[in-house]
Amino acid sequence: MSPVPAPDRARLLDGTHHDPHGVLGAHPVPGGVAFRALRPYARSVSVVAADLRAGLRDDGDGFFSAVLPLRAVPDGYRLDISYEGAELEIPDAYGFLPALGEFDLHLIGEGRHEQLWHALGARPMVHQGATGTRFTVWAPNARGVRVVGNFNFWDGTGFPMRSLGGSGVWELFVPSVGEGELYKFEITRPDGSRTLRADPLARRTEAPPANSSVIDESHHEWHDAEWLARRAEVPVHQAPFSVYEVHLASWRPGLTYRQLAEQLPAYVADMGFTHIELMPVAEHPFGGSWGYQVTGFYAPTARLGTPDDFKYLVDALHRAGIGVLMDWVPAHFPRDDWALAEFDGRTLYEHEDPGRAAHPDWGTLEFDYGRKEVRNFLVANASYWCEEFHIDGLRVDAVASMLYLDYSREDGEWSPNEHGGRENLDAVAFLQEMNATVYRRAPGVVTIAEESTAWDGVTRATHHKGPGGFGGLGFGLKWNMGWMHDSLDYMAKEPVHRKYHHNEMTFSMVYAYSENYVLPISHDEVVHGKRSLVSKMPGDWWQRRADQRAYLGFMWAHPGKQLLFMGQEFAQGAEWSEGHGPDWWLLDPAYGAEADHRGVRDLVRDLNMLYRGEPALWQRDTDPEGFSWVAGDAAEDNVFAFLRYDAAGSPLLAVSHFSPVVRHAYRVGVPDGFGAWQEVLNTDESRYGGGGVTHPDPFKADPVPSHGRPASLRLTLPPLATVWLRPA
Repeated sequence: MSPVPAPDRARLLDGTHHDPHGVLGAHPVPGGVAFRALRPYARSVSVVAADLRAGLRDDGDGFFSAVLPLRAVPDGYRLDISYEGAELEIPDAYGFLPALGEFDLHLIGEGRHEQLWHALGARPMVHQGATGTRFTVWAPNARGVRVVGNFNFWDGTGFPMRSLGGSGVWELFVPSVGEGELYKFEITRPDGSRTLRADPLARRTEAPPANSSVIDESHHEWHDAEWLARRAEVPVHQAPFSVYEVHLASWRPGLTYRQLAEQLPAYVADMGFTHIELMPVAEHPFGGSWGYQVTGFYAPTARLGTPDDFKYLVDALHRAGIGVLMDWVPAHFPRDDWALAEFDGRTLYEHEDPGRAAHPDWGTLEFDYGRKEVRNFLVANASYWCEEFHIDGLRVDAVASMLYLDYSREDGEWSPNEHGGRENLDAVAFLQEMNATVYRRAPGVVTIAEESTAWDGVTRATHHKGPGGFGGLGFGLKWNMGWMHDSLDYMAKEPVHRKYHHNEMTFSMVYAYSENYVLPISHDEVVHGKRSLVSKMPGDWWQRRADQRAYLGFMWAHPGKQLLFMGQEFAQGAEWSEGHGPDWWLLDPAYGAEADHRGVRDLVRDLNMLYRGEPALWQRDTDPEGFSWVAGDAAEDNVFAFLRYDAAGSPLLAVSHFSPVVRHAYRVGVPDGFGAWQEVLNTDESRYGGGGVTHPDPFKADPVPSHGRPASLRLTLPPLATVWLRPA
């Protein structure tokens, strides 16, 4: 006889056993082999092998045991389990060695497992000849962990996991359980209470509001090898980069990932954008957060389909020649009691100091960037999206809130770092490690910081020290929030008042080369009472559209990359709502939109096409020699004129006029040596909805000095318009 000893029996029933495999399963003992199983609700359990079938004694509470007169544990033995109305024969989960290797555990312990998703979570596999799923979870404070799911009727009593030493990782290989099954981890906290948790490394989830994890295995076959091979040929800051920002769930509400793949790539390609930026696609419980409160960091939201469906969409965008950027949110996570908050009964992913754990703005929790396992969770997550989903870039949300200990905190609500400063040194180190890892592992990928302060060296290499003694953060690009706020503030003024705010349009050039910038007109600027882009402009409807067209012409010519949120490309008048998305009906010919919204859309398409074919507008974005003011001080006229140069020195002249009058014979200085200049863009063209003050014939440069240059052009400036010219 070999029943489970009383202390082990109690711990197994309580869910607090660290080594269930040492008790359950098959073990040589004097006189044979002891078999022990824990199968609640079973009527009988038998051991089955090649020439063996033997019943186990019912010891009560779901325990079954027997000592069989065998010389060794039979290879591949199975358990025949009889329930009321059902019978199944499966390998014994407690007859397997750990399915996670020592090297994986070593890397996890060091916080350096760069492909953590291969080690943790639920992974279908063949182990010791059996097909099943390996479950692994990091829960170092847990007294015990059990797997629950629809495969065991959400009762984990018979599925305790084993602790793998000091790594804090718990593991169980469950045979005959596979793809599509729902599961969670039942964790016994240090105080003895239990909590049911979704898998932090789950690669698929149920669709909210349901929140179980789903066992998943990818079957997608990629067809974007040519795209991936080509994307690293030219550094992003020296290449055309025009971004269309999209909230997938509301771009055309109701479409799945696969349905979006039939429509979105064609639209973005037709509009001429080089990249699309997706607002967060990682799983989140509250749709109203737009994805910025993430619970499933490794799972694309199930609202629109499966992970393979999302891969299909990325693949389709790549095959259409469009890069895919994704918003990534490592700054915080929500407090849902089934997700990461106090995951194993104590602070784990969040900082142990409550003052540093609580995010002051969003009611969420901040990650503990100083804990190596948490840093590993996030760094590997960044690589995961790039490697598994072929994402071409990560736009990192809310970087400023990570960098400063006093972010949104009053005096007395924060403590300085070890040097007496307000910098979060752990977050700095994390961002540097994340950027260095992603750039090393995924050639051609770009990281982009949404960073709203003057932090030095956001896009400087991590090994280059700055004036503050910090290495660069290592991002490829940074959102230029200063340009966005200043230029939109200028545009909101009545033209008669703009001359008093002229510097708001020129100040950006004072710091334009301090970082590698993106000029963002993002979702944040067209919600919460800020009004849509066209509605920010003053005047009547014609003037508002003219202002928007002129502004976009100025933006596309300004040093830096471009980003435009969906709906703004056709001058949607209403703010964006995640409930119904862009007002596509405005483009319906029945609405008479040809000269209104369709005209603005056609301008954006032409801006992108001209931009991509004009190296002067992107080749030297980070080189001061690629830009020169012609008229930066014409405040009385509301005129801005500047030259952009490509690597060979070929110029493009951009002139923006933000007054609602026509200016005749307006002289603008140009470089010598170019006899005639041709208008290549005019936002006042009739087909864009403008007044048609254009000049299709080349302008002959006069040998009349102007603006400190030896030659000049006499232009007719359209009202509220931007004109681009280049040598004919």
